Parts: sequence; structure tokens; C-alpha cells
Amino acid sequence: MDMRVYAILLLLFFSVTACDSLQKKTKETINKSGEVVGKSATEFIEGVSDGVDKTLQCELSLSQSLKDKGIKTGKFSIADTLGGKHNLLILYLIFDKDFDGTISAKVFDQDNLEMGRKALPVIDKSGEARYFDFVFDKRTYIESKSKIIIE
Repeated sequence: MDMRVYAILLLLFFSVTACDSLQKKTKETINKSGEVVGKSATEFIEGVSDGVDKTLQCELSLSQSLKDKGIKTGKFSIADTLGGKHNLLILYLIFDKDFDGTISAKVFDQDNLEMGRKALPVIDKSGEARYFDFVFDKRTYIESKSKIIIE
């Protein structure tokens, strides 16, 4: 075999081996980069979600009259109803005494202007707790930093 052919074969062998090694390293780098980007994107989305939750939090207060009747509030959230956006207040109420009456929710904007009110008849026993849905008019939009008074 001619020395040139031997050199060319040797060169081809190293080129293929080097390309294969380069391909593996490139693939590993791309996978690592993708992993880092994926983690960063997830952390970013979680951060934005946490920020939105904190920004949209509303202030909820319970009247002294209801407190005196043995009612406490638990978790609450704001949701959409058919035809409306952010017009549903989901409120968890806890009853330390028997209760038979009406509970109303009033929503105020950042400027303390009333923008919605809803009353529900409620009958519950001491030791009970459950969620109540206050569905406001579809034009009521419980916006960020709204104030909600339960009385």
C-alpha cells in the first residue's frame, strides 16, 4: 500500500472519530443547555405566577357582628363565571355557633368605590364549615387589591 493511501486512510479514521466525539460533546452540551433553560423557564413562570398571586390579592374583612355570632373566615379565592371575569368570590366560612341569617359580601375598588354586592341566606350548625359562592353581576370585576367586606 502506498504511503499516501495509508496517510489518507489514517486521516479519514481520525476525522470520523473526531467528528463522532464532537457530535457527542455537542449533543451533551445541547442537552445540558436545554436542561438549564427548562429549569430557568420553570422558575421564571413560577416566579411570575407567585408575583401575580401577590399582586392580585384582595383584602377581605369580616364584620364584628358576624364575629360575635361565631363566624370566622378561612381561605378565599376569586374566579370567573360564565359571562363574567373575576366576578365570583369563593369563601370558606367556619361556624363556632349555630347561625341562621343572611351573609352579604361587598366589593370595593382601590378608590373605595363599591362595585358589587351579593347576599346569601345561610343556615349552619356549630362546628360546621364550608365554601360559599358569592356570584356577582357579570359586570363586576374584582380587580387587584380590591377590598371585600363580609357582613
